[in-house]
Amino acid sequence: MIPVDLRVHLGETVAAVPPRLFGGFVEHMGRCVYQGIYEPGHPSADAHGFREDVLELVRELGVTVARYPGGNFVSGYRWEDGVGPLAQRPVRLEAAWHSTETNEVGLHEFAGWADRAGVEVMQAVNLGTRGVLEAGDLLEYSNHPSGTALSEQRRTNGADEPFGITLWCLGNEMDGPWQIGHKTADEYGRLAAETARYMRFLDHRVELVVAGSSNMEMPTFGEWERTVLRHTAELADHISVHAYYEESDGDVASFLASGAGLDRYLDTVAGIIDEVLLELGLDKKIGISVDEWNVWYQRDWNENHKDAVLSGDWPQAPRLIEDEYNVTDAVVVGSLLISLLRHSDRVSMANLAQLVNVIAPIRCEPDGSAWRQTTFFPFALTSARGRGRVVRSDLTAPTVGTSQYGDVDMVDAVSVVADDGCVSLFVVNRSTTETVSLTTELTGASLILEDAQVLTVPEGGDRFSTNTQTSQPVAPVALDGVHCSTAGDTTRLSITLPPISWSVLTLRPAAAVKENSLV
Repeated sequence: MIPVDLRVHLGETVAAVPPRLFGGFVEHMGRCVYQGIYEPGHPSADAHGFREDVLELVRELGVTVARYPGGNFVSGYRWEDGVGPLAQRPVRLEAAWHSTETNEVGLHEFAGWADRAGVEVMQAVNLGTRGVLEAGDLLEYSNHPSGTALSEQRRTNGADEPFGITLWCLGNEMDGPWQIGHKTADEYGRLAAETARYMRFLDHRVELVVAGSSNMEMPTFGEWERTVLRHTAELADHISVHAYYEESDGDVASFLASGAGLDRYLDTVAGIIDEVLLELGLDKKIGISVDEWNVWYQRDWNENHKDAVLSGDWPQAPRLIEDEYNVTDAVVVGSLLISLLRHSDRVSMANLAQLVNVIAPIRCEPDGSAWRQTTFFPFALTSARGRGRVVRSDLTAPTVGTSQYGDVDMVDAVSVVADDGCVSLFVVNRSTTETVSLTTELTGASLILEDAQVLTVPEGGDRFSTNTQTSQPVAPVALDGVHCSTAGDTTRLSITLPPISWSVLTLRPAAAVKENSLV
């Protein structure tokens, strides 16, 4: 076994974990909305046409915020199409995903679903084909109490009380030539600034996210952020990062090291933010909104989508990028969550893209069942146990070589202390062959091991094992062979980590356990 040493300093806080770190994404794309969260006539559908079985899984996933309605979709979207009587809503060609949009689900329906799901709405506005006025109109319609044409229209449409949406995205991936209404950094930066200014005139409570680069490989990455922030830094609260990862050409070592890639991406963007704020003489904080992240096999998608566009068809709710996730994908998602937690001092929110069917942790079939993909589990467990404050840790581990990121630590880990003193340790073993013997010392508390779970290759399976509608062999299991001891305010753990694994261990203060045992 490979020895690894981890020292956790429970009294040294890195940052509080932002609750919005556990966000999701619902876009009018493929079967995310229609045949996903919404399917009138399904046996589990509620009075509004939304699937209760899917909603229960969304709640179990622990999502705190949902970005809506896109994504590339928003850059051609007219929000007015999705309000008012259903029979009067127009059917449109949807150019971003080459589909037909019925507009059965719009602002009112989604806001109601989000309320029932217990998630905050993160509303995106169209800065591709539209601009300042339309964004302001949507804000007034959503948030003004009454007495104006737009607020009274909302009330007539069934929402007497305002939606009170405070979190807004100013466009989507405007640096990408694939985007409807693609712009240069100067063009977008100026438009975003004017939109932000007008929205703040209408509602001073709004939090605004400006669009950063679509990915770190964009030729304009870096300079895009600098230019956009020079226009918007006084007005913006957050700047977005989009980050997708996939296993390419069998390079599993680089894929398992995706968290190291995300670390570098976030560190670079954080540095640019600091650079521009210093240049402008601004004393404020701008958070990083990782408002799209996931594993996504884009090479396969690009070819399939090209064929669909050339076919000339405009289907309703086509099956788009319904990636079937395996064990390795789930371990990578867990490692990306470790990176996000570690950057809680800079990352203000993050949205797993997307929630249902479309590169999603939840899958479902029309008139059929809903189930958890492999990636569901690391997200759900991290959302449940990753609340509180991230504390400093020091890791000593051998490295593994990768073609994309160079040498990276074989093991990565982060620790979170909850308000009740419970400690959760999240750890990933990136090796494909080596079992790791992890010795962990936690200083600052006497703790008792409460639970230890691991997601890894299931018995009788391999790293490509998946969960399907009829069979779900991949799920966390008890992590065996964990030994815990205490001496004063120091707790020591001996942990055995299998190859290609993501684990979470939770420890409770010994004093709390003794108090409970006396009751």
